[in-house]
This record gives sequence, structure tokens and C-alpha cells, in this order.
Amino acid sequence: MKKLILRYHFFVMGSLGFILSSCNTRFRVWVGTNNDQKIYNLNYGEHKRQKMDVFLPSDYAEDSPVVLLIHGGAWKYGRKEHMIQIQKMLFKNNIPSINMNYRLVSKSKKITYKEQLEDIAEAIKKFNSLAKKAELQPDHYILLGESAGGHLALLYGYRHPDQIKKIISLSGPTDFYSKEYLDSFYSKYSAPTIQKVVGVRFDRKNLSDEFRKASPVANISDVPTLLFQGNQDFLVNQRQGLALDSALQAKKIPHQLVFMKNTGHAPRFFSKKKRDSIIYPHILEWIKK
Repeated sequence: MKKLILRYHFFVMGSLGFILSSCNTRFRVWVGTNNDQKIYNLNYGEHKRQKMDVFLPSDYAEDSPVVLLIHGGAWKYGRKEHMIQIQKMLFKNNIPSINMNYRLVSKSKKITYKEQLEDIAEAIKKFNSLAKKAELQPDHYILLGESAGGHLALLYGYRHPDQIKKIISLSGPTDFYSKEYLDSFYSKYSAPTIQKVVGVRFDRKNLSDEFRKASPVANISDVPTLLFQGNQDFLVNQRQGLALDSALQAKKIPHQLVFMKNTGHAPRFFSKKKRDSIIYPHILEWIKK
């Protein structure tokens, strides 16, 4: 009990150091009867979107990875509250987690996926500075993203294998540049969005290398990856998940593809049965294995 009280005291005191200069009145801390904690709207940067929720269960091992949740919303919509049910599930299973907002894609504000990756880096940097107070290890993360958040999780994770131990992608796009993508009907309706995300004109006959750089399938590193893909996903075509699965297989990277039949995009929102019997069990198994 003494250990739990000290953990709470030092973590919250450290956290307050980052928000004392802020006028954000929404920051709050909840402490349970066993000194488990939920810290809401902790600033990790100066932008109004740069906030995160930190959930710390009452008893976890010091070598526990921290799961960093990245919401979806086509890169230009969405908020961390869309991932709250997953964060609650992790909390219930004694897994520490961070649920972050990030800056949204905007042509006028010159925000692309690159700035969103920078936000992930900043969130990790802030928690690293608090990890010791929370009795957790720095640079010991699992990224879990959904839809556009899945793309960001894959790309950041593959680029930073020193920080990211595992990746979980729920319906995440993976390929914006291959011939198969360019020849697909999927590219016809997804290209305008991808152009804004990458911040470069999408010229199908002379495609910029920036689209390859933004594609997880072209940035693979040795980070174990769990993929969820629905065969009836019209927002993120099934070939996206299958293409990354094949690339990981070719490179002999530890991975698993959960390919769900009769399933569309982000199925946890629409099917309690699939969420509770397929998606959540696979997530927990991947985190704990």
C-alpha cells in the first residue's frame, strides 16, 4: 500500500509541473480505492490538441509496457474519447495506458501526417520524463491505433523500433504508392484524402516519393505487429491489410493478421460480439505474450 501511495504522489506531482502554467481547467485526477489513477487532459505540448489521458491501474509490474492509443478520423477528425472504451478495457486488465489527442491535418495550417508523428514523439517524451515516478520504464511502448490512427501507429512504430516494442493496427491504411494501390478502385476515392495527409500533389503518372515514405508497408522494421482487417471494409480496402501481412511475412517479422469475414471498417463500434469475442481477446493476448 505504501508503494502505491508513493507512486501516486510522485507521479501526480511530476504531472502538475507540466500544467501549472496552463489555464486549462479540464485537467483532473481521479484516484480509486486501491490508488489506481486516471489523469485526464495532461498537456504534452502547447497546442490545444496536445493533451493525453493517462490510466494507471493499482498494481502492475515495472517492466509492463505502456499502451499508447491513437484515435482515427481520416487524419482530420476524431478525438481521444473515441478510444476510451479500449482504454477502460486495458485498465480493467491491469495494463497502463495513454490515450492521446493530436493535431489534425489542415492545409491552411500546414499540418500533415508528419506533424502528427511529431505529436506521438512529444507524448512519448513527456511520459518518459514521468515514467520513473510511475515506476515504469521509458521507451517501452505498444502503439495501438485505429483507422488513420492505425496508419500513424504503424509508421511511427516502424521508424522507432528502439521505443516501440509492439504495434496493434485496427483497420489501418498501409499503402499509398504501390502499383497495386494505384491501379485499384480504392485509390480513386482515397487519393484526395491521402494527398492532404501527405501534403504533396497526388500525380498518378508521376507519383512523388513522399507517398512511399508515408506508407507503412515501405517502412517495415523488426517490430511485432498485430493487424485487424475486415473483408468488407470500404473505407480501408482489404488489400491494405493483406499487403502489409504479405510484406511482414516476406521479411519474417513476427506478426498476426486477424482477417474478419463479413466485417467492415472499425468493427468494434458496430459489433459487440466481434469486439468481445475476437478483437479484445486478441489485443490482450498480443500485449501479454
